[in-house]
Amino acid sequence: MDILIKAAQLLLSLSILVIIHEFGHFVFARLFKTRVEKFYLFFNPWFSLFKFKKGDTEYGIGWLPLGGYVKIAGMIDESMDKEAMKQEPKPWEFRSKSSIQRLLIMLGGVLFNVIFAFIIYSMILFAWGDTYLPTKNVKYGIVCDTLATNMGLRHGDKIITVDNHEVEDFHDLVPEIVYRGAKTIQIDRNGEMLDINVPADFVEQYLEKKSFIDYAFPFVVRDFIHGSPAREAGMKVDDRIVGINGTDVPFFTLFSLEIKKLVGDTVTINVDRNGEHLDFRMAVPETGKIGVYPVDPKSFFELKEIKYGFFASIPAGIKKGVQTISSYLKDLKLIFNPETKAYKSLGGFISIGNIFPASWNWQIFWNMTAFLSIMLAVLNVLPIPALDGGHVFFLTFEMITGRRPSDKFMEVAQIVGMVLLLALVLYANGNDILRLFQK
Repeated sequence: MDILIKAAQLLLSLSILVIIHEFGHFVFARLFKTRVEKFYLFFNPWFSLFKFKKGDTEYGIGWLPLGGYVKIAGMIDESMDKEAMKQEPKPWEFRSKSSIQRLLIMLGGVLFNVIFAFIIYSMILFAWGDTYLPTKNVKYGIVCDTLATNMGLRHGDKIITVDNHEVEDFHDLVPEIVYRGAKTIQIDRNGEMLDINVPADFVEQYLEKKSFIDYAFPFVVRDFIHGSPAREAGMKVDDRIVGINGTDVPFFTLFSLEIKKLVGDTVTINVDRNGEHLDFRMAVPETGKIGVYPVDPKSFFELKEIKYGFFASIPAGIKKGVQTISSYLKDLKLIFNPETKAYKSLGGFISIGNIFPASWNWQIFWNMTAFLSIMLAVLNVLPIPALDGGHVFFLTFEMITGRRPSDKFMEVAQIVGMVLLLALVLYANGNDILRLFQK
C-alpha cells in the first residue's frame, strides 16, 4: 500500500509539472503566432489513450509516462519529422521566427516551471507558514551514524558552529558542511568546547552512506500497536525507555538501532516511570520492534514558527525558490565533480518516488512538487541536444555569430542528445535496481 501511495503522488506531481512545462512552450509559441501541432501529457508511440483536436492543435494523453511534449511546427524535435523540414518555411513555423522569439519559445517551459515553484512555495508559506528546529534548541544533542563517530563526534554532542559560523536551522548543518567544504565543526561535549576536523573525503563518504547525524530525543511511549510485546510485558503510556539489558540507550534513534541487533532474543528493557526504575522482559520479534509508538519528537523542542500574510508570503516564497535553485546547482556541481563520486548516487524513478511519504500529506506533496519543478527547470537548461538547453545553446550561438546551424546538423545533434538522455535514464534507474538488491 505504501508503494502505491508513493507512486500515486509521484505520478500526480510529474503530470502537473509536465503540463506546466509544456504549457510554457505552448503560450510563447501562440504569443508569436507559431503553430502548435500537438500538446501531449506522456508520450504516445503508435497510439494514444485519449485525444481530441481543437483548432490546429491535437491534445492528448499518451500511454508511456516518461514526460510529455508539444510538437511545434517547423522545429527539429523528438518527433524527427524530416519530411516537414524539407518543405519551404511557412510564416507560422518555428524556423520562420526571429532568433529572440525562438529563444523565448524554448525557454518558456523552464520559465513556467520556475514561476510555478515560486507560486507553490508562496502558497505553502501562506497556508502553513514555516516551522524549523533552531540548532541552538537541540538540547539533547545529536545521534551519530558511523561516518560521524569515525570523525570524532559522539552521541549527545551539541553542535555550536561549523567553521565557527552559526547555522540557524539544524537541518541546514549537513548542506553547510557538504556545499561549503567545511574544515571543522565546533561542539559542546558535556560543557567542554571541542573542534572536530572534517575529513577531506567527507563528501564522498556522505554521498555513499546518505547518513551522518540526526537530533536526539527521548523515547517516551505514546501508544502501543495491537499485540505489542512491550504492553504485554507491563509497559505503560508515558514510560520513558532508557536502556536495554542494563546498557544506557537514552534516545529513540539509538534504541531503534540496538533493538534490531537483538531479533529473536529475550531482552530486558529498562524504563523510567516518573522517576522509578523498572525492568521489563520480552522477546524481540522478527520486525525488530517492540510495538511502541513514540511521542512526537517535536514536542521535546522549542521550534521556531513564522507565519506569513498573503502579500508577505510572495517574496518569501520567491526567496525560498531561489535558495532551492542554488542548492540544486550545488548538487549538480558535486555530481559533475569526479572526485566526489557523486554520480554513483544518481537515482531514477524509484529514488524520486521515495522522497514522497508513505501517507498522503498535502503540505509535503506540494513541497516535493515545488522542488521537482525546480529540478525539471534546471535539468532542462543543461546544454544537451534534445533538451531545451540544447536548443538554447544553438540559438545563442546563432545570435552571437549570425549563423544558423543547418537542419542536418540539428537532426544529428537531436539524435545524439536522445541517446545521451536514454543512457542517463538507464544508468540512473539501473542504480535504483542495484540498490534494491544490495539491501
